[in-house]
Amino acid sequence: MNSKKMFIIRIASIVALGGFLLGFDASVISGVVKFIEPEFNLTKLQLGWAVSSITITAAVGMMIAGPMSDKYGRRNILKYAAILFAISAVGSALASTFLWLIIFRMIGGLAVGAALIIAPMYIAEIAPADKRGQLVSFNQLNIVIGISVAFFTNYLILQWGNSDAEWTKTMGFGKWNWRWMLGLEAIPAILYFLGLFIVPRSPRWLMSKNKKEEALKVMKLVLPEKKAKSRIEEVAQSILEDTKKKKSGYGDLFKKSMRKVLVIGIIVGVFQQLVGINAVLFYAPMIFEQTGIGTDASFIQAALVGLTNLGFTVIAILTIDKFGRKPLLIIGMLGIAFCLFLLSYGFNDATYALSQEAIANLPTEIKKDQISLLQDKVFDNDLDFKTAITNTLGEESAAKHETTLVTASAKMNTILILIGIIGFVGAFAMSIGPVMWVLFSELFPNKIRALAISFVGLINLLISFLIQLLFPWQLSVLGNALTFLLFGIFAVIGFVLIWKMVPETKGKSLEELEELLID
Repeated sequence: MNSKKMFIIRIASIVALGGFLLGFDASVISGVVKFIEPEFNLTKLQLGWAVSSITITAAVGMMIAGPMSDKYGRRNILKYAAILFAISAVGSALASTFLWLIIFRMIGGLAVGAALIIAPMYIAEIAPADKRGQLVSFNQLNIVIGISVAFFTNYLILQWGNSDAEWTKTMGFGKWNWRWMLGLEAIPAILYFLGLFIVPRSPRWLMSKNKKEEALKVMKLVLPEKKAKSRIEEVAQSILEDTKKKKSGYGDLFKKSMRKVLVIGIIVGVFQQLVGINAVLFYAPMIFEQTGIGTDASFIQAALVGLTNLGFTVIAILTIDKFGRKPLLIIGMLGIAFCLFLLSYGFNDATYALSQEAIANLPTEIKKDQISLLQDKVFDNDLDFKTAITNTLGEESAAKHETTLVTASAKMNTILILIGIIGFVGAFAMSIGPVMWVLFSELFPNKIRALAISFVGLINLLISFLIQLLFPWQLSVLGNALTFLLFGIFAVIGFVLIWKMVPETKGKSLEELEELLID
């Protein structure tokens, strides 16, 4: 591998560490919810808010980061994001109340929003056209690595908390388990901040600031001198044409010439979230506990979900520039729909019954004389069972012990559920997960790229927020089977729209795509 390839891979890998922090920050909460719900006495919507709160400020961060990156540079904004990630991690770990936890989580959301759009934007602007898909996908790869590491560290901290080793007791892994889960993020945040000092400024941004000499110097690190000069001239011509036009604002997004690419971006952004991926990733242990496998096993299977996400993202990176964006999207959306329908079937086929042995093994704080009234009664779905325990124990006690009782009573095909979730995550990770961000970095013209990615990214985050916020409520009101059925229906609709409307963009320069897609 020559020095230029090594350089661009190294730089893309450093910049994409923002994706690692994003993935870790977003998914570490999956292990935290089980502990903060009783500690802060949260309702289902409050629990959803604990998970989804970062998404609100992530949306704000995206809207701010795009224009700020045009003014101050992609690299500088990523440095500020790294600082915010560190502040959020430490503050969340030390939070004394639910309010302070939310505040520091929302601070992290600003960093999530910035990293979400600026990292892939930077990589797209420095990468050679024939490697852009793979290199931009580094960001998605790092997101799923962050998710996987969060699942793994959550499980590790849980095991250390149950250990009798003196050092684990000294560190307080048992007493402060969820605080350790959140606080670990400060370490990669600091490393990211330091790593960004060796990353050059974006050549396209430098050209927009009339720094042609520095831009050419950076481009020569990526391309042979002749190609570097040619590419710089292409960028200069594009910028020159843009300067003849009125300065871009959000109103320009809705011009007739932008209609096609904007609609495509919105469709991909909306359906990436409507299939429910963040419900599965951010509530994985909760979902697995609904199958009756217990806390430790649910954390192990959540870690398996993370590894699946990672493995199939690698497949997407290795194939996106070979097979193209659209084939991956079509195959992936079909797989997503099938697996969601499989999950709906598996949960619909479940029954719930508390045997004498199961009741005897329940924690002492659950009143055995009361819950024994439900002994050997069989319920055909989770909603009827949850209603029965509420009527038997009272609303407060039932809410506190619901997960334990569901785990003790559930009878279902756990292998089928595991296959459905693993298959769903795998199909997502090799398709619309990484491909969406590659498309976002390619669809929009240079002049308005930052604003456009901010806008469609905002829509994506708002849908994500609603999914994360409402998922615990959905499970309690609609039940497991209907919830996953709805996600499956959305996947089918998304498949049809993507098949009909999304173009193939592989192998074309950003300037070529602008000529093809903008009327």
